[in-house]
Amino acid sequence: MNAFISTADLADHLDDPNWVVIDCRFQLADPQWGRSQYHHSHLPGAYYADLNQDLSAPPSQQGGRHPLPDPNGLAAKLTAMGVVWGKTTVVVYDDARFAFGARLWWLLRYYGHEPVMVLDGGWPAWVQEGRPVTAAMPAPRVGDFTPQLQRDWVVDMATVQASERGFILVDCRDRDRYLGHHEPIDPIAGHIPGAMNRPWRDTTTAAGYCQSPEVQRDRWADLPAEQELVLYCGSGVTACVNLLSLTVAGRSGAKLYPGGWSDWCAHHPQTD
Repeated sequence: MNAFISTADLADHLDDPNWVVIDCRFQLADPQWGRSQYHHSHLPGAYYADLNQDLSAPPSQQGGRHPLPDPNGLAAKLTAMGVVWGKTTVVVYDDARFAFGARLWWLLRYYGHEPVMVLDGGWPAWVQEGRPVTAAMPAPRVGDFTPQLQRDWVVDMATVQASERGFILVDCRDRDRYLGHHEPIDPIAGHIPGAMNRPWRDTTTAAGYCQSPEVQRDRWADLPAEQELVLYCGSGVTACVNLLSLTVAGRSGAKLYPGGWSDWCAHHPQTD
């Protein structure tokens, strides 16, 4: 299945009982904003998944700002949305160049659910094209979602801090944050020693559409295909956009360090 779906193709499936659409709009600076926007207007039939409440576990001393959610808790929410594991086609969208929709895209695949796509262009494209929106809340549905975790898709801090890494570590944050010139969220600026930088925003155009497969391949062409990649960002959210990029580029096997910089700098106050 393709990683992306166009607005036109999704419009043809809005009434398909075997499809579920999930709104993932969110703002880190205003955690209630996305839900408020959803209640005001969303795609017909779309459910809402909140980054903090649904797609993450509560933060603690370890695991960073957005630890991976409890699988059973998210599975219960997906079941109530009508998702049948391995069968229902799920489409996710946001309005932030896939920053939050990609998190759910990755989580579903991490749970072994392959039929999931991201809406190319997201909410802005849908609205700009004059497609239907609504404030009506969808009724609960009956699904059957039992996650089967792909546990080898993630690594922990101990693996990242090993003296000899058997992988290439990739920091997916903006260049200024990677270089330590600017840090708006975490208490310490910089990056994990030895990490290289691939800003997640380069996956998309400025308008929020996925770059072509050729562009995606070029983004990773200098990294040997036989080398395993481990990606991180601030807290395991926007790194998923680069995992989308790798999928479009036809490169599989990349892993996620979910704790990211927020986990690392909490335990390593001195960085280079």
